[in-house]
Amino acid sequence: MAKLKKSKKSSENRDGGSLSLTDQAYEAIKEKVITLYFLPGQYLNEGAICKLLDLGRTPVHQALQRLQLEGLIDVVPRKGVIIQPDSISQILEFLDARMVVEGELARLAATHASAHDVKELQSILDTHSNSSHTGNEINAFVECDHAFHAGFHKIARSPVLGDFARTLHERCTRAWYLHLWQTLDTDASDKQHRRILKAIKTQDGEGAAKALRDHLTSLRTRVAQLQNSASRSLTHLERPVPSMLRQR
Repeated sequence: MAKLKKSKKSSENRDGGSLSLTDQAYEAIKEKVITLYFLPGQYLNEGAICKLLDLGRTPVHQALQRLQLEGLIDVVPRKGVIIQPDSISQILEFLDARMVVEGELARLAATHASAHDVKELQSILDTHSNSSHTGNEINAFVECDHAFHAGFHKIARSPVLGDFARTLHERCTRAWYLHLWQTLDTDASDKQHRRILKAIKTQDGEGAAKALRDHLTSLRTRVAQLQNSASRSLTHLERPVPSMLRQR
């Protein structure tokens, strides 16, 4: 098992309220799965995770059960916890679902957004654009992307759809670390986000939904290209050896 570095416990949720110990464990483990601190296929045990998070067995066990239901991990008897991979085909399914769910959230956000809401979304994008981001570029991009999408989800005032969208978005986020880091185009993504924001600002619900779907369609196209590339590589590797070259 890989040696685990100890992490600080988080005690606040996204709204600034206090988290239960189970929620702390859940958020911390999920973050490490999404960002590939825990690698797909890696085996862990509850004791090591408890030590890493400085939390007791009960909250960690309950958090792992939640993550298993979400498909991020699998608990294997007598072996421990295995981190589940997300295939490219699964990511395409997540993106298809996001187009439906987040398209509606973007439309609702355009209906409900106040001038203050628009200013906050604008600030998220401007802060990212104006920052040098001397650290990891993917981390900086993911932080901005998460904040912008979470921002208009909240403005939409649909907690059920918002929770569903957050789960789908988090699963897609892992794709950046697993598959898409080499195709990262922050300028294109920023332009797409600003088109969504422009529609929200002008209270153009259908325009916001379309801009959101265009944004995700662009990402889906890149994921599909990776899938096709992987399929071609596999076909090449499995190509039959010509009869004249076969060993006699």
